Amino acid sequence: MDGDVDVAAEIQRALSGFLDRQEGRLAALGPELAEQVQAARDATSGGKRLRPAFCYWGFRAAGGDRSLPILTAAASLEMLHVSALVHDDVMDSSDVRRGAPSAHRRFEALQRERGEKSGYGGDPVGFGVGAAILLGDLCLIWADELLHTSGFDAAALARAEQFFDAVRVEVTAGQYLDLVAQASGQSDMDLALRVLRYKSATYTIERPLHVGAALAGGDANLISALSGYGLPLGEAFQLRDDLLGVFGDPAVTGKPAGDDLREGKRTVLIAYAVDRASEAQLTEFDRLFGRPDLDDDEIQLLREILQDCRAVQACEDLITNRTEDALDALDRAPLADDATRKALTDLAVAATARDV
Repeated sequence: MDGDVDVAAEIQRALSGFLDRQEGRLAALGPELAEQVQAARDATSGGKRLRPAFCYWGFRAAGGDRSLPILTAAASLEMLHVSALVHDDVMDSSDVRRGAPSAHRRFEALQRERGEKSGYGGDPVGFGVGAAILLGDLCLIWADELLHTSGFDAAALARAEQFFDAVRVEVTAGQYLDLVAQASGQSDMDLALRVLRYKSATYTIERPLHVGAALAGGDANLISALSGYGLPLGEAFQLRDDLLGVFGDPAVTGKPAGDDLREGKRTVLIAYAVDRASEAQLTEFDRLFGRPDLDDDEIQLLREILQDCRAVQACEDLITNRTEDALDALDRAPLADDATRKALTDLAVAATARDV
């Protein structure tokens, strides 16, 4: 909330209005496309709205006012996020997202239901994967359209484009690094940190701040100062996310407990464990980690190993250090006003001290 501006509500309004227009546009191509629009509506409802919030406050940091264009432009970061989530769920074969079926499972179920009615459904699994990939592609295209139709003039958009282009490249590159890490079967701290930075940290906080500041005409000094705050905070955010992926309550996170352990996610947490575990712990960990059929008792055993070898504590310490680095940088940053500084301080807490 910013005075009389409810940022999250305005982001939802911008997304809903944009998808209303897309629905009319795609209806001309055929009624079947309504399924894609509805899936996009559901995927863009709820969530933490962190990326749009950081974009908005990056804009305010550079002296921008509470104008409607920035709220619409900030919504483009949420649409980009949905695109990444849909593609990520396909690659990870995830069944659940935010407490509901992931996009590819949603389309799979839709096609299976059609098959039951018609007597022929083809391959529901293949249909679900293909439809979800296309949904992710649409959301990526729509993210660009949202930014460019937000109401900013050509000069402002040109300033922001370099950062918007960068975030799309970085998150895609980070996703590939994640695939490489998983396929390697090894836990390498350097690679885990690079995945952390490019798959999440830059695209969650640093680049949204840059996009917002650039739209308001922020100079190079401010952009650099926002990096000093945004990059370590983005890393702390993802470290917390990795801990929640192992220890989070499914009723709160909206994801099954221990999914990251079943998928064999080669995170910083796991790199710490490999480095610190005893030989006996490591033998047991290697036997279980990455097995898709892990039961609750086996997941609990892996959690205990992560706790006992102090990998969890190492992550908690790194979260604390990175957050302190971010707040120190924020104290020195040449922001437009104290309200922005307070909002970014509050966002730092929201991003790192969370259970969802």
